[in-house]
Amino acid sequence: MHRKPSPIRHDYNISANPRSGAAARPHHVLWFVAGLGLPLLALILGLSFRDAAPTEQPADVTNDTVIASAAAPAGTRVVFEAQPEAPLPVTPEPPAPAYESLVLKVASGDTLDGLFRKNQLNIADLITISRLEDAKQPLRVLKPGDELEITHDAGRIMSLARNLDLHNRLEVNRDDAGRFTATLEERAVEYRQVMRHGVIETSLFESAAAIGLSDKVIMNVAGIFAWDIDFVYDIRVGDEYYVIFEELWQDGEKIDDGEIVAAEFVNQGDAYQALRYISPDGSSDYFNPDGRSVRKAFVRAPVDFKRISSGFNPNRRHPILNTIRAHRGVDYSAPRGTPVMAAGDGKISFRGTKNGYGRVVIIQHGGNISTLYAHLSNFRKGQRNGTRVKQGQVIGFVGMTGLATAPHLHYEYRLNGVHRNPRTVSLPQADPIRAEYREDFERMTGPVLAELERFKRMQMASIDSGEAAAL
Repeated sequence: MHRKPSPIRHDYNISANPRSGAAARPHHVLWFVAGLGLPLLALILGLSFRDAAPTEQPADVTNDTVIASAAAPAGTRVVFEAQPEAPLPVTPEPPAPAYESLVLKVASGDTLDGLFRKNQLNIADLITISRLEDAKQPLRVLKPGDELEITHDAGRIMSLARNLDLHNRLEVNRDDAGRFTATLEERAVEYRQVMRHGVIETSLFESAAAIGLSDKVIMNVAGIFAWDIDFVYDIRVGDEYYVIFEELWQDGEKIDDGEIVAAEFVNQGDAYQALRYISPDGSSDYFNPDGRSVRKAFVRAPVDFKRISSGFNPNRRHPILNTIRAHRGVDYSAPRGTPVMAAGDGKISFRGTKNGYGRVVIIQHGGNISTLYAHLSNFRKGQRNGTRVKQGQVIGFVGMTGLATAPHLHYEYRLNGVHRNPRTVSLPQADPIRAEYREDFERMTGPVLAELERFKRMQMASIDSGEAAAL
């Protein structure tokens, strides 16, 4: 039996026969092949990619999206990293308002009210601030040279600050509700220890300036040794001194010189040492290494004088009376108004006018010693007969009342009623360190004394090496 050929096979054979032309192919056959072949091809490709794709995401690819691309070779993975979520936009804070700043400097005669009015600052704010508990006292008294730091908004006070002293500061601020608050803040102070060595070639002050010592420090040195050394008459070329003192620093800046910790002065070959000691009761003074006070019970010159215009002389001719009249004291020439100090602790036994002495103060001391201060221009206010005074306390001021030709202080020293030369009399020692403080004194001053001796050795070695290099 003859079987009729299948249309599919016939079409296949025709398409496979290279000698058969395209025109011989029936169009319905071509459309049929295309319709059947394209889905089949898609099915085959889909199975291939499904078999090639990994069934699990690799452990080292976390939160990644893995896709296959029909354009990529089999087995290739295209990995896209997951992008972080975009941050929400941040609204910038409005800038802080710009307030005007100024510093109010207090001059003689100024008041806080007047300074506020002069600078067009709100007086109502000043009244409110002045009523604050912590601001009442600090703003009550102002001295020339004081400064107040102000920030304001068209006169409306936003803040006020004032340094009360080295360690304390007043801060006043307005809050968002418009209320003022006042606080007292502690100011940190750094104490730095400094050492200096000086040799006198012309004068004490010139030698101090040459090594960078301030007048304040060198005056304190002179004050410490004033009982043993007359810095007007006893100083010689070649005298030398060593000083350890404190410098006060605040906010990275030096603000002042502090106390002398230890010092030594070599005058005409004699060495005098002084160590500062603060006792448990809070009092401080200077002692030598043996615990004896460097102070005497009396100072030899109770005034800052320029020169001695007349010394102790039983046979002196009086410059006004032109007669031989004993001069039983020492005349210290000084400008009118120079403060006169008590030479030692005692009680005022007389204050008034006495013949040629003019205005005079007499102080009675222990040990039956009395001192007299004459030709004063005026007395210290608040003192009277019977008032107790301490050594160094001001009792009057230099003048030329009574029989005097120029401003000066006439000073007398009497022991059991007999005049003695104030320049040469042996002065009684001040009290030594108290027995109950002796152990504490040695513990506190021992390291300081060792530091002073080490500094001296360093300076001597430096001088010796310099001399050797010069040779």
